[in-house]
This record gives sequence, structure tokens and C-alpha cells, in this order.
Amino acid sequence: MSFMTARFAPFALAAASSLMIAACSSSQQTIQHTSQQSTQPESARESAYLTPASYDARLTGVAYPFPVKTYRFEAQQQTLEMAYMDLQPDQHNGHTVLLMHGKNFSGSSWERTANDLLDKGYRVVIPDQIGFGKSSKPRHYQFTFHALATNTRNLLDKIGVDNVAVVGHSMGGMLASRFALMFPDRAEKLILVNPIGLEDWQHHVPYLTIEQWYANELKKTPEGVRNYMRESYYDGNWAPEYEELAKLQMNWTQSPDKQRLAWVSALTYDMIFTQPVIHDFDRIQVPTLLIIGTRDRTALGKNLVSPEVRATLGRYEKLGKNAQAMIPNAKLVEMDGIGHIPQVEDYDTYFDAMSAFLAD
Repeated sequence: MSFMTARFAPFALAAASSLMIAACSSSQQTIQHTSQQSTQPESARESAYLTPASYDARLTGVAYPFPVKTYRFEAQQQTLEMAYMDLQPDQHNGHTVLLMHGKNFSGSSWERTANDLLDKGYRVVIPDQIGFGKSSKPRHYQFTFHALATNTRNLLDKIGVDNVAVVGHSMGGMLASRFALMFPDRAEKLILVNPIGLEDWQHHVPYLTIEQWYANELKKTPEGVRNYMRESYYDGNWAPEYEELAKLQMNWTQSPDKQRLAWVSALTYDMIFTQPVIHDFDRIQVPTLLIIGTRDRTALGKNLVSPEVRATLGRYEKLGKNAQAMIPNAKLVEMDGIGHIPQVEDYDTYFDAMSAFLAD
């Protein structure tokens, strides 16, 4: 999850009005049981760096590591398409793992984890949430974690999956927590990998309008994205595998659909800021594992506050312990010297903790 410092320029009235979110009176969804196989060329994935034109709003020129299907449904008076990967092991152990991506990522970021889970006999379901990856990017959509969790539950119904172990990274941790809270009968276990939202930023950070978030997103550049991830995720270091993970956001800053992507990103930033899940942690009923890289300092809007307040935000060496104390019977694995993406910086320790918890 990223936040770039912005100097906010005023919007023209016509532009602002054209971007107003349409009010929706109902969140009921009518499910159409359709599935479409992706026709993404495998050769696209061979390219180390595709041109920004390949990174349109639906990533139509970008191949994923596994076959992509599409779940089409009606919500908020429009037809939406949710891309997902549904991976079947050679010998199923009877359990399914649901992997939820973070804000700056897509389902494809779970490739190594998914392959290793398959080897252990797990069925693996990896959706791109609405607004992310290859899924629809609606300009007029009331983004809530409740809605995204419901979309995901309905997807599981459609593909015939009853119970899942839910794994969420970064923003996906907020969504995974909300899923477990809303559907405790469907969640066997909950694994949170450096989730954001372990503190309520509304107590410290001033509110930004969606137009301000939008202006912020329009100013992003590939080098700015790289610099943010280098400093925020990897403690000033960089490596080829970091570049691979960053290229989605880097190319989207130069995409032909940049304005649409920036607007949807602004809507999801507002969701993250205004819908904390931490206050409901004490209601989580499922067995929970926290995998926390303690060097992480991710916090939404921390550059909008004083240096004194900023120093208190995103302190994952404390936030992990606090979350463990809030969630009944939660387990905590701390990874010292590791930042926001343990599955990249120290994969073996991360996956050993995950697989042991799943098998317990």
C-alpha cells in the first residue's frame, strides 16, 4: 500500500462533477453463473518489462502465472467482472486456501505461495478484487470491505467451495479479517501477513477527499513508485524480484487508462482510511495467525502529520503484539529485520509459518 505526498491543485468544476460517485440504493447482487477462460498469451509473461500500453485497466496485455477465469455478476446497478484463478492440486487434501492481495498488488503476486500450496495438496483460489488487477474498474462504485467480502463469498458459492483458510496481505489483511467476521462459518482459519489497518489512522491523520487522493495518484511516476517501495518496503534496498513486483504499479502510472485507474485507486484509499477493522478484532472467532515483519512502517497518510506523530505510526513491532492481544487465541510469528512483504524478503520463514498453521 502506498501514499505519495501531494500538493493539491484545485479541480475545475466540470471535471469534479464528472467524477462524482453515483448513489446506490441497494447492495443486493444477482449472480450470473458464467465463467470465461482467459486468452492471455503466455509470451506476454516472458517479457521482462511490457510497455505501459499493455497495462490497461484490465491488464489485457499482461499474462498471469495461472489460467484466469471471469465471474460476472450484477451489483450497484451495473455488470461487473471479477477475475480469479482456481487451482486444483494433483491430490487434493480436502482443504482450500483463499489468497487476498494487497492494494499495490494483484492476484498474480501470490504465484510462489500458490505453487507451494498446490504441492501440499491444497486447492487455491486467488481473486482479483473489483477495482484491482484484471477485474472491473468501475468509476461509480461504493467500495466497502463488506461488499468485496460478499463478492468473494458469492464467487466461492459459484465455484462450489464451502470452507476456506483465508490469507490476506497488506490491504488484503483488512479484507480477510472482514470476510472472517462476516462469514465465520466459511472461514476455517485466518492468516494475516503484514496487514495494514492494525491501527486507526483517523485518530491521527487528517481526512483527504477523494478528489485529493485522485490528484495524488495522477502525480505518480514509475520512478516515484520504485522509490516509495524501496524506502517503505525494503529498507532502501532493491533487487530484481522487487522490480518484478513493482512493475504493475509503475506501468499503471503511464497506462492509457491512467485517469480511470487513478480514480478507482482514490476510491479504494477512501475505503481503507474510513473503514477500520481493528475495532472488531475481538469478535474474530476463527483460529488466527499473524505473520509480521517488524521492520515494516507502513501507515496511511503518515507524511501528513508532524514528525513526532509520524514516529508513532506504523510501528509493526508493537502493532503485531497489540493485534495478537485483541484477537482471541491468535498466534504471532515475528520476523525481525523484515519489512512489509515477508513473502519476498524471507520466503522460507514466511511459508514455513503459514504451512505449519494450516496443517495444525
